[in-house]
Amino acid sequence: MAGSHRAPRGGGRAAAREARRQKARKRNQTIAAGAAVVVLVGGGGVAALNAFGGDNDPGPKSSNGPKDDKPSNSNVLSDDKALLDAAGAKTLGATGAWTVTKTADGDSAPESAFVCQVQRFADPSGLRTWVRTFQNATTKETAVQYVEVSNDKATASKTYTSVVHWLSQCTAAQTQLAAGYVTSGVGERGVIAVFGQPAGAKTKYKTVAVTQAGQATMVLEHDTLASAPPKPAAVLATANAAAKKICEQSGGCGGGSPAANPALLPNTDAPGFMASVDLPVLTDVKKPWVGAAAKPGGTAGCEKIDFKKAKATGFSSQTYVMPEADVPTEFGLDDTVAKFASAAAATAFVNGVRKNVDGCEKALSNASVSSTGTISAGTIKGKSWKASYDAGNGKKFTYRIGVAGSGTRAVYVVFPVLKSLDITDAAFNQTLTRAAERAAAYP
Repeated sequence: MAGSHRAPRGGGRAAAREARRQKARKRNQTIAAGAAVVVLVGGGGVAALNAFGGDNDPGPKSSNGPKDDKPSNSNVLSDDKALLDAAGAKTLGATGAWTVTKTADGDSAPESAFVCQVQRFADPSGLRTWVRTFQNATTKETAVQYVEVSNDKATASKTYTSVVHWLSQCTAAQTQLAAGYVTSGVGERGVIAVFGQPAGAKTKYKTVAVTQAGQATMVLEHDTLASAPPKPAAVLATANAAAKKICEQSGGCGGGSPAANPALLPNTDAPGFMASVDLPVLTDVKKPWVGAAAKPGGTAGCEKIDFKKAKATGFSSQTYVMPEADVPTEFGLDDTVAKFASAAAATAFVNGVRKNVDGCEKALSNASVSSTGTISAGTIKGKSWKASYDAGNGKKFTYRIGVAGSGTRAVYVVFPVLKSLDITDAAFNQTLTRAAERAAAYP
């Protein structure tokens, strides 16, 4: 196939949450390009990673503007010979045979080729686009290779940043970020993200590698059904082989042995807080989470939180709701992040909340509290509970409560338990852990 130029692309808490729901509903969900970011990298530390983009230019416009292709000006990847073939896809899985099911150029590229893709082209003014799909008839696994060729390396850098931003701010329904990695030795820079979607007894995992190689940006997605998130090795090896074929024409071949080091995709929209894609999946609610800024405050329940009294140097909150879902007004999740002058002060705050909640039944006669788990992951330490309050007249209000600390940051997470809208203890603890991981980037 040749000539891949593109065609024109054509209660009080409940009341407060409802106000935020209205704000979230009006929020523009178009995901624009990202900028330089700070991400969590193991052990509770933060580091600026060039792999996620390194300038403040907004990058390619998110609108599907007029045709601006110049296929005659460049022969870079002008045919599909440099794309991954069936033999090259073998590294995705040794069982069964892989076949190419379709190859599309810019004229016939689908509106969405990979998970979390916001628009048809990451670079609306690029030279050309290729989309190739694969299938393994034995394992029923599928894969897709998406390649954008920009006019120059600088524009490709912005295109790469845009794609990474799509993934990090993903609002696809019932999709959760399970793991993330920064890659080296594959092209000039890259990332791998693993997304999970409910699929009955198992989970459908979409492992996505994004790579920049000179003036080309490549996405490779591998879809599998599994009981646990897949390791990145298979996609890393395949992306490396695919990037080597591309970079012979596009440049940016990079060097060194391929490696993938754990690192969350950055939440550039609200540093320090969870992105929508971090939140738990509810099987019966098929709408995406949306975050909105909230006004933090103390609590009158078991927690007895007073951030000013605890001498937090800074604190703020986000509320997450599903504005398009048919759910009660009070449904949602609140995440508050507090920064302290020292790790000791953050630990003291967490320990104080733990003491208050553990002793709540003695302090409040209408409260019933049960522990739902403890958190211990690297520098992250915390605890979660389910607390119920008897309001009389047969009314009872139940919440999942979690507090955790890591370094000089502490997080406080609340989730109301509603009929048919609860999550498991494990899912809440996973969310609490992710909130603590994200808090490392709180400014």
